Amino acid sequence: MPEEPALSRRGVLVGLGGLGALAVVGGSPALATAAPERGPLDLRFRVTDQFRPFDLIAPGFEQFDTATARDRASTAARGGRVGDDGAVQLAGDTLMITSAGPRAPFCSVLVEVGSLAADSSVVAGMALDQANSVLVRYSSDGSATIEVTVGGRRTIVDSAKQAPLRAPFRLAFVLNENAVTVLVDATNTGTGWEPLVSEREGVSGLIDLRVPGRLRTMRYAFGGSGTATLGRVRAGYFGQAGLRDGHLVQTAEGRPLIRDNKIYFTFTCAGLGFFQQAHWGVWAMDIANPRRLEQVSQLFFQRDGVIVGDHAGQVVYDERRNRYIVAMSSWGDFAFNGVHVRHVETAANVLSGVHVLRTARFPLPTAVSAWDPSLTRIGDRWHVAFVESPRQSPVFEFHPALAVGPPGGTYHQDLRLRRADTSLDQTEGTIIQRVGDRWYLFASDGDAREYRVYDLETMNHLGSLDAPYRTNIPHPQLVEVPTPTGTRWWLVTFDGTQYAEGVLGYGGHGDVLVMRDG
Repeated sequence: MPEEPALSRRGVLVGLGGLGALAVVGGSPALATAAPERGPLDLRFRVTDQFRPFDLIAPGFEQFDTATARDRASTAARGGRVGDDGAVQLAGDTLMITSAGPRAPFCSVLVEVGSLAADSSVVAGMALDQANSVLVRYSSDGSATIEVTVGGRRTIVDSAKQAPLRAPFRLAFVLNENAVTVLVDATNTGTGWEPLVSEREGVSGLIDLRVPGRLRTMRYAFGGSGTATLGRVRAGYFGQAGLRDGHLVQTAEGRPLIRDNKIYFTFTCAGLGFFQQAHWGVWAMDIANPRRLEQVSQLFFQRDGVIVGDHAGQVVYDERRNRYIVAMSSWGDFAFNGVHVRHVETAANVLSGVHVLRTARFPLPTAVSAWDPSLTRIGDRWHVAFVESPRQSPVFEFHPALAVGPPGGTYHQDLRLRRADTSLDQTEGTIIQRVGDRWYLFASDGDAREYRVYDLETMNHLGSLDAPYRTNIPHPQLVEVPTPTGTRWWLVTFDGTQYAEGVLGYGGHGDVLVMRDG
């Protein structure tokens, strides 16, 4: 999927004039009526929506589908036999290699299995050719394996066995970074996708799929051995097992981007495993129904010779330069030896399509690890909030900090530390937001189980938000939402609900929570 062209300056700035703290991109703005000024401590939030987006292939980011004539023909041209109805008949050993592949190592292949004879198996994954592949296999005896073949030598890196499934069922190959997971969906039970086995180190020890040159050679593949009938086969970019770290997409001056009655956020898309298996995306939330949350872009990053899924940051549109500032945390290769903030400026429209961006280290005024950047230009000075972390092992310690740039400076040059609240050691999710006529820094305190409120000028602690505090360390993303009768404050956050933690371990969270004032 190609990158979308950059938005025109005129298109981005439509509706900005006269809307105060709200920025509308396209569509018709909902004009706000005057309301008494209230501060954040006057707000009273309650949960109105809780839901969990879950997609092994992100809707709108499909790259291959045997239900389309084009992809059936493409597979047939590369040696496969696909019927007009998309069904595939297997006999003997067959590996069908498609013409499609991902630009980043975050993808899935989903195979419908119509029948599977005794002593037969079905495979799905990625391949260069018969001698070089990364595949998952499900066999008629109920065993699932992850297989890496390099130079014709096949290695089973992990396996699991359960009671055999009765067809029809679905098989999934998921690649998150270098972690490969086998999932099945027993369609006659309605239980949904169930992971059977997942492995990262065994795969990366044989082949590193993060390396751009190697990834470019790999294509989606499927097939099997023995006798089987396959139905529809689909492949494309991985979606999410849950969402977390929501952050408004905003202008440099802190106005949220709103288009066609939708608010734009970045979210960390939870992968099937730990932090390295997650990646980043931009999402549009329907104001009329927040549960209608649609992913509109996939964001990946190239650095240090590999492509990773760094996440937990913010996208800012700087209207003065007609460019996007993209800042994120280096969780994509986290190995308990430090985290830092990275950034890039780009004219590409990161609100749409698939992007692999080259980034540089963000020169924050700290000598320790950092994450969760939040950037806003207030007057003629950039303010950058972030999390400082003196250590991540054997336990994590982290607290909020604020840096400020010189008058007229850029967002990443000559920043000076204003203050860090070193009295805390479990506080993250830094958010800069204006409420009424004052600016605040919000952060989430996992020890006290509260959303802390700081005055931005002094970094004095003012109190905490009156809002439910669920599991994990949910980020306090406030947003002023236009309504037909005025504006209303929402708090969009997440919780720590895990997906299949017994097989996948920690990292597959969480549910999206929308809270509203009043």
